[in-house]
Amino acid sequence: MEPLRVIRGDATSPQAKGPKIIAHVCNDLGGWGKGFVLALSKRWSEPEAAYRAWHRGRSGNDFALGAVQVVQVRADVWVANMVGQRGIRTGSSGPPIRYEALERCLDALAGHALELGASVHMPRIGCGLAGGTWARVGPLVERALCERGVAVTVYDVG
Repeated sequence: MEPLRVIRGDATSPQAKGPKIIAHVCNDLGGWGKGFVLALSKRWSEPEAAYRAWHRGRSGNDFALGAVQVVQVRADVWVANMVGQRGIRTGSSGPPIRYEALERCLDALAGHALELGASVHMPRIGCGLAGGTWARVGPLVERALCERGVAVTVYDVG
């Protein structure tokens, strides 16, 4: 088991050697324009373009809650667009985060990370605009990734 590492820093600038995957949570509406995605788009255009095309073609692909799209942005860096959020606003069905979908995303992410021999880097996914709590998300990350031997670094801004 790999311990979950939490550091201060920028998740779009992963601190590790070797292949790296930057993971984040997306919504199921095709919206990209607030939160962590702004930092991603500032650094690379590919993740947003791929996500928007994936959403546009959703009738013929796997775009849905629980799906993951891995986009290469450098020779040794990929971005994982993980659809773990229903909509964008808290309403009668609670916050947009869908923990079951996030769990499926993280399981798929572990497969990609193991295949690439990559470490995973992320902000506190699902805990910003998605309205989730780290008390629920953290154990999902540990179970899906750390327990399978994937090194994970969580970045806190500051």
